Amino acid sequence: MFQLGKTIVSEDLIEKDFVCNLSQCKGECCVSGEAGAPLEKEEVLILKEIYPKVKHLLRDEGISAIEVQGTSIVSDFGELETPLVNDSECAYLIFDENNIAKCGIEEAYNQNIIAWKKPISCHLYPVRVKDYSEFAAVNYHKWDICDDACSLGKELQVPVYKFVKEALIRKFGEGWYSELEKVAKDY
Repeated sequence: MFQLGKTIVSEDLIEKDFVCNLSQCKGECCVSGEAGAPLEKEEVLILKEIYPKVKHLLRDEGISAIEVQGTSIVSDFGELETPLVNDSECAYLIFDENNIAKCGIEEAYNQNIIAWKKPISCHLYPVRVKDYSEFAAVNYHKWDICDDACSLGKELQVPVYKFVKEALIRKFGEGWYSELEKVAKDY
């Protein structure tokens, strides 16, 4: 672990390699799981605002889940999350013509319907950020459904922090990311 400003960062972001391999995993991270995508407080308001603009892109099951549960939920643990369909897949999930799971919010962004890409937790994945009172912990999340992404990352020699560069800058800023690059270079 090393410290950058008010963050404690795992060396795994530098040591581990990762490049999403959607042709292999088919977007399983949006389908499997026991919880929705973690949300930040301000993202709850954004989801309410954009839902009417993205609704036409979503699947009927997702729309039904959102209409019943809301555009976001509070979990049994008090965490803000996206709602799920049948306690499994994200309600904002869509499938492309190759049956690959994708984010309906991101599809709306790609079509210039909205200006917000998707929840930061999704954009950062496989990096997870846990906020504490004095600092934020920035960790790599290892999940077996991402084994193909680890293999592809290793083959292409792309460390986690480079794979999620855009998201890390979105979350922490250019200066923070520049400091991370310096640490990685010296590492």
